[in-house]
Amino acid sequence: MSETVSAERWTEVPLAPPDAIFKLTAAFKADTYPNKVNLGVGAYRDDNDKPWVLPVVKKATDILVKDPALDHEYLPITGLPEFTSAAARLIFGSDSPVIAEERVTSVQTISGTGANHLGALFLSRFYGWNDKRVYVSDPTWVNHHQIFPLAGIPVSTYPYYDPQTIGLAFGPFLETLKNAAPRSVFLLHACAHNPTGVDPTREQWGQIADVLLEKGHFAFFDCAYQGFASGDLDNDAWAVREFVRRNVPLLVCQSFAKNAGLYGERVGALHVVSPSKEAAVRIKSQLSVLARSEISNPPAHGARLVSLILNNSELFEEWKRDIRTMAGRIIDMRKELHRLLTEELKTPGNWDHIVNQIGMFSFTGISPAQSQALVEKAHIYLTANGRISMAGLNSHNIRYFAESLDKAVRGQL
Repeated sequence: MSETVSAERWTEVPLAPPDAIFKLTAAFKADTYPNKVNLGVGAYRDDNDKPWVLPVVKKATDILVKDPALDHEYLPITGLPEFTSAAARLIFGSDSPVIAEERVTSVQTISGTGANHLGALFLSRFYGWNDKRVYVSDPTWVNHHQIFPLAGIPVSTYPYYDPQTIGLAFGPFLETLKNAAPRSVFLLHACAHNPTGVDPTREQWGQIADVLLEKGHFAFFDCAYQGFASGDLDNDAWAVREFVRRNVPLLVCQSFAKNAGLYGERVGALHVVSPSKEAAVRIKSQLSVLARSEISNPPAHGARLVSLILNNSELFEEWKRDIRTMAGRIIDMRKELHRLLTEELKTPGNWDHIVNQIGMFSFTGISPAQSQALVEKAHIYLTANGRISMAGLNSHNIRYFAESLDKAVRGQL
């Protein structure tokens, strides 16, 4: 008698833990407490805690849907050319020599996450590794730890955040750069570091570039917040442009989720800077193969919206005003939180880091126990490491948050 072979029942598949941020958001939504506050998710909210569709996006959408030539055909594998070329000009500068010399390969991606993964996959296949690993900051965006191993690249960390100063651990960071094997890959946040809000100064960026050049390292830039950090698109692209000027080998992952408010449209790009036009052509051919195998063709709607905004001078100027609105409101929240903690509540400790940090996120410097107390007793949802989204604060809830934070620090929650 022959043995019976049973079909696969997937009984050995382990249950994966839920994503921490999405779990936090779900808990917030289920909470019925009237004064609850969500400071976990990295998405812009207006002063009434509502999602904000940028006025320029509404205008571009109206133009797009009324276009009689609009269709739903496939885009090229590497994306909408009008979008990718404009996106490259945005990050590198319209007068950048690497664009004029056609040394940039630009491919449309599924937002910044897709750009990170496609960039990782490309390096995994074609980079001349001495030590196949990527160095990411400690801490970094949690998804970096998922993306690179999926592409076959182990992850190591370099010191970045100093809990004693609630600032940049620049000395240890630089030492790791110097001690890493030649031609190592370092992932760098172009601006508004996630999750700390701590960025190197321009002088420090220069020293980082010095070591990268000396050691032959590769800079893997992740740029999710251009314009969102300072309100100035050019200012927030400074590090990338300076590295290009100094011929540091690099690529850039670019997202329009935050600065255009197009979270769900997944609009992004990967830009690889090459030493020659010929190399750029070869790189594009390989990126096309990788993109084809993963997504076949990128989605069109969001890319068409961003293309309209970037290529129309009137819409572009309106977009810059919208960016200043978002960045300005976040900066105002930083100033008000700092004022409440230092002047009114006189909360123990130094809170200058609140105004010294930049971008959507802030590392408050509080302990996991204090963070847990805020969640469980004050219904203020934030991550266990004390990171908050400044965009979740507004004129209606900032005093409640400041008073709750004060109580947590004093052990009175």
